[in-house]
Amino acid sequence: MANQIPKTVIVSACLLGINCRYDSGNSLDNSLLEALSPPGEYILIPICPEQLGGLPTPRESCEIHYGSGEDVLSGEARVIGLETGEDFTNNFTRGASETLKIARLFRCRKALLKNNSPSCGAGKIYRNGVLVEGNGVTTALLMKNTVTIETL
Repeated sequence: MANQIPKTVIVSACLLGINCRYDSGNSLDNSLLEALSPPGEYILIPICPEQLGGLPTPRESCEIHYGSGEDVLSGEARVIGLETGEDFTNNFTRGASETLKIARLFRCRKALLKNNSPSCGAGKIYRNGVLVEGNGVTTALLMKNTVTIETL
């Protein structure tokens, strides 16, 4: 439609081919690009919560210990680096907060995020190298603030 206002959607930057994953790679998803391709229908806002939280690329791989993203936000769980055991909780919560600020600024009601991630995972995250039920830190904060989440 010519006069339709485009939908603004937060998208994990790695899904758009931006090399921002912990291993300096990306998770380009061409089907996502095709689904969002009608000109003028969507405005995509690429984000990487881990970078927004101050972490470099590449960076240490992390997992949520003792809970899920909701538990990290309530202070009951921590985000820990797998190689060093360093606590990256503050970076992950800061990145989630910055992502929420961006979502509010652009009035995003939907986010398309990378599955299984300690930041962006929805429904499944890794714990001790095994996929378990749970949400990532950013997903938990966005859901708490009524942003609809889809993962790829």
